[in-house]
Amino acid sequence: MLILLNLEGANYKKLTEAGRFMNKKTEASDLYHQILQKYWGYIKFRPLQEEIIFSIANGNDTLALMPTGGGKSLTYQVPALAKEGLCLVITPLIALMKDQVNRLRSMDIKAIAIYSGMMRDEIDVTLDNCIYGDYKFLYVSPERLNTDIFRLRVEKMNINLIAVDEAHCISQWGYDFRPSYLRIAELRELLPDVPVLAVTATATPDVVDDIQKQLKFKQKNVLKTTFERKNLAYIVRETDDKSGYLLRLVRNIRGSGIVYVRTRKHARDLALTLKDQGVSADFYHAGLSHELRDRKQDSWTRGRFRIIIATNAFGMGIDKADVRFVVHMDIPDSLEAYFQEAGRAGRDGEKAWAVLLFTRNDKQKLEQRARVSYPETNEIKRVYEALGNYYQIPVGGAKNQAFDFNLSDFVSRYHFNVMIAYNSLKFLEREGYIELTEDFHNPSRVHFTVSRDQLYKFQIANAQFDAFIKLLLRSYTGLFSEFVPVFEENMAKKTGIPVETIVKYLQRLNNLHIIRYIPQKDTPMLVFTEERLDTKALHISPENYRLRKEVYLKKQDAVWRYATNQTVCRSRFLLDYFGEKIDHDCGICDICRRMNEITPDKNEFDNIHKKIRETLREHPGGLDISELTELPDVAEGKKTMTVIRWLLDNGYLAYVPETNLVRYVKS
Repeated sequence: MLILLNLEGANYKKLTEAGRFMNKKTEASDLYHQILQKYWGYIKFRPLQEEIIFSIANGNDTLALMPTGGGKSLTYQVPALAKEGLCLVITPLIALMKDQVNRLRSMDIKAIAIYSGMMRDEIDVTLDNCIYGDYKFLYVSPERLNTDIFRLRVEKMNINLIAVDEAHCISQWGYDFRPSYLRIAELRELLPDVPVLAVTATATPDVVDDIQKQLKFKQKNVLKTTFERKNLAYIVRETDDKSGYLLRLVRNIRGSGIVYVRTRKHARDLALTLKDQGVSADFYHAGLSHELRDRKQDSWTRGRFRIIIATNAFGMGIDKADVRFVVHMDIPDSLEAYFQEAGRAGRDGEKAWAVLLFTRNDKQKLEQRARVSYPETNEIKRVYEALGNYYQIPVGGAKNQAFDFNLSDFVSRYHFNVMIAYNSLKFLEREGYIELTEDFHNPSRVHFTVSRDQLYKFQIANAQFDAFIKLLLRSYTGLFSEFVPVFEENMAKKTGIPVETIVKYLQRLNNLHIIRYIPQKDTPMLVFTEERLDTKALHISPENYRLRKEVYLKKQDAVWRYATNQTVCRSRFLLDYFGEKIDHDCGICDICRRMNEITPDKNEFDNIHKKIRETLREHPGGLDISELTELPDVAEGKKTMTVIRWLLDNGYLAYVPETNLVRYVKS
């Protein structure tokens, strides 16, 4: 039978429009794949990446939830490269920002950054380049958004996309709330037609809703991949001999690993313990120099030693797919932090282990940590007053000014407990009064402040500088258009001139106003984001204090429930916490393996099922799983647990992770 299509009138028009749409989509997809292959060398996108890119390309505000290592940065870098204009990337991590800029530049993509610690003229040149140059990416810390110099210039930029990295920081329900993120909504008023892509690796359902609300999404739009890691076995062990357990683990599991600890001393001591036992290991923490940290991370990545013992300072920019295990020697502060750090194992898709070790005494340590993390308000005010005196800042002064900050010197001078002082500063940061950057290395920067013609005349008139200026121009490009990182030691090696002499040349050229020379720094920075207030005028909202402490305690409680849980599949527990429901257990965590050892026969199964159903119908609000495993007149608790797990998998029971209760939902 021959079927004739009516291609006249409205039908023809619809078909033509559909065809054009499909052609445009195909052309766009081809372009995105060309960009992907040209710059990153991949021939196809990871799951969900292209869907996120199309959502942004169509002008939709989008929240993308992707696990650690899932390729979040590509979802804004690819569409930004496909369009005219500049992508504005907001991220709180200076080290990550600089790493991303360096990676893009290594691919001949023009990228630049603005962050705390930069001089005003350096920021001025950077912003001019974003307006008049052909830059594709501007990375900026959220605190910089509210400065007058930035707000005046951003409207003149051809912004094609606003990308908000670590988007959970905008939510007071998140585990790393930063009030500076709330100013992003004001930026949207200046750039009303620019779409926003918010990305994060960890967000609970409350945080997902709050991100979209705070960023003023025109309509809700969440795209997410599953957070399930089928190759990653979650293991929890209660042991008083954590070092002994770790030693047995590293001898039984081949390959490289990360071991997280809470203190720098523990990192160093544990690495020495493993070395003494013949295990190839080293340690890493923020107290080491930038060069030493880079060297250790690179050596571990290249396999020169197996295991790196680290504080949570280790993690940014890790590009090692074959990590076979991640071990936490201490209870982390939140499941968000744990999930992100544990997720660094097994990115190659091969079997890997995420192991958490704890003792019952760790509960007291968590409680102590909560007390130290939230000092009394009068203590916070004392720290704030001491901070103003430390820098001799008058009341009303220092707004948006940055200072080098040495915590050890500060607490020594004013006799503070170091942890109480640090957490007071972090609370003042969350309240929006100051910004405290992480310890990071900022290399020396140079920018020619004269034109090429003026420089040529200077060289003729000042022959003693000619050879050095030529050395600068041969060694570095872009010196006339932007501030360029320079490395005095490298220049000294090239020429055989002492480093001190290189520095003197740079300083003299700076004093002669031929260049602007900013020497390197390796210290944290503290910025007064508001003018210094009289301590009596310092407002610490009791409601904010109470709310944030409650959120913190709730997250601590979730971690403890995860550690002490004996009944629910580890993977299922974590996914439930992040709002992802699955209808199966992982089969490889410690809970699943233990439960699989006990299987009741059919009569036992039916008897246990019947008793559970009857009991839960008498308690419609639900019961704790531990109560069900102790029901009278049924088989031993392990067999009962096996039945409960089957009922959960097949939808007869519903599990509520916040309360650890189960309800009967299927007749």
